[in-house]
Amino acid sequence: MKVCVLTWEFPPLIVGGLARHCHGLGKALAEKGHDINVGTLAFPGSPASEEIDGLKVFRASAEIGHPHFITWTLLFNHFLEKRIADIDASADFDVLHVHDWLTAPAGISLKHFAKKPMVLTVHSTEYGRSGLHNPDSYAIDGIEWWASYEASKVIVTTEFMKREVCGHFHLPWDKVEVIPNAIDFSKFNVFVDRDSVRSRYGVSPHEKLVLCVGRLVPQKGVDYLIQAVPRIAHKYRDAKFIVVGEGWLKAHLEYLANQTGQRWRITFTGFIPDLELVSLMKSADVLVVPSIYEPFGIVALEGMAAGVPVVVSQIGGLTEVVEHDRTGIYVYARSSDSIAWGVDRILADPGHARWLTQNAKEKVQNTFSWEAVAMKTINIFEKVAR
Repeated sequence: MKVCVLTWEFPPLIVGGLARHCHGLGKALAEKGHDINVGTLAFPGSPASEEIDGLKVFRASAEIGHPHFITWTLLFNHFLEKRIADIDASADFDVLHVHDWLTAPAGISLKHFAKKPMVLTVHSTEYGRSGLHNPDSYAIDGIEWWASYEASKVIVTTEFMKREVCGHFHLPWDKVEVIPNAIDFSKFNVFVDRDSVRSRYGVSPHEKLVLCVGRLVPQKGVDYLIQAVPRIAHKYRDAKFIVVGEGWLKAHLEYLANQTGQRWRITFTGFIPDLELVSLMKSADVLVVPSIYEPFGIVALEGMAAGVPVVVSQIGGLTEVVEHDRTGIYVYARSSDSIAWGVDRILADPGHARWLTQNAKEKVQNTFSWEAVAMKTINIFEKVAR
C-alpha cells in the first residue's frame, strides 16, 4: 500500500514520543514492502526530501511564523498541505495516516482533495493533558474532535485512551481501534560500561542512581519525584537523582530542587541523544515515571527493555504496560510519599528488583514489537481503503 503519514515531528527532530513512534512504525511497515511517505516540518539545515530507513520523508518549510502556538500550527499546516498535495498528484496514496491534532487540518484537507480515507492516531487529548480552561485549550479540543469525526478509523494505544476518546468525543465504540505502542528492543541489547556512564554524571559506582525521563511539563509529575528526594535520601544517603528532558516547567522544577535542601543530589541534563539515553537507563538503579496523566507510557516500556526496575504512577496507560509487583511497581499519582515508598521497594530488595526486570524484558519482547504493531495497523489501512 501507498501510505502518507503526517506528523509535525520526525527524526532527527525529536521533541517527544511522537517522532519515535512514527519512525518505528513506518520502518516496520516499509520492511513489509509498503510504500511509506512521511510529511513533516522542516528545521534549520534539513533537506527538503530524503530517505530514512526505507521511508520517503518530505519536509515543508513554514514560510510565515507566529509567536502564538495555535496560529503557528495553522500556518505550518497550510504549507504542509501544499507540499503533500504536490506529491500526491504523482504518488496517488491509498490512505492518509494523521498523528494527533497538530497536522489534522492538513490531513483533513488532503482527505477531501485526494478523496482518500484518513486514519487518525490519537496519542493524547487536550482534555486529558491539561483540561479545558481557556480559549486555546477549547480550540485544540475542537480540532481533535473535528479530526476524529473526519477519520474513517481512530487508533489509540490503550483501552484507557479508547474510553477517553469515545466518551469525550462521542465516537462509536467500533470506530476506535486499540494498537499498543512499541519499541525497537534491539537498541537496548548493547553492552554499557555502567561505571563510565555514571561517572559522566557525577555518580559513583556505589551510589544509588534514581532516573526520571520525560518532557518537563505538569502532566509528567516530575515535581512529585523532586518532593520525594528528602525522604528517599534520608534512608539512602548515597542516592543521586537525574532528570532527563526539556520543557517549559524546567525553571520551576529547578526552584523546587533548590527548596529540598538536597540540590547537590539532583542533576537536570536537558535533552540527551537516544544512544546516551539508553546507556543512562542501563546504568540506573531505578527509573521513576511519576506522571499524573499518561495515555501510554513509552518511557516505562523503554526502561523495561533496558533492564532497569520501573516505578510508575497507577494511572492511565501505565497500568496496561506495567503489571504491579511483577514487571514493575505501582505508586499513587500526585504522592511524593508513595513515590518514596516505591523507590525503597526496589532499592531495599535487589533480588526482587532483578526478578522484576527479567519479567519486564520478557513482556516487552513478546508484546510490544513494531512488527506486531505494523501488522495490526496495515489491517486497518486495508479495511478503510476497501
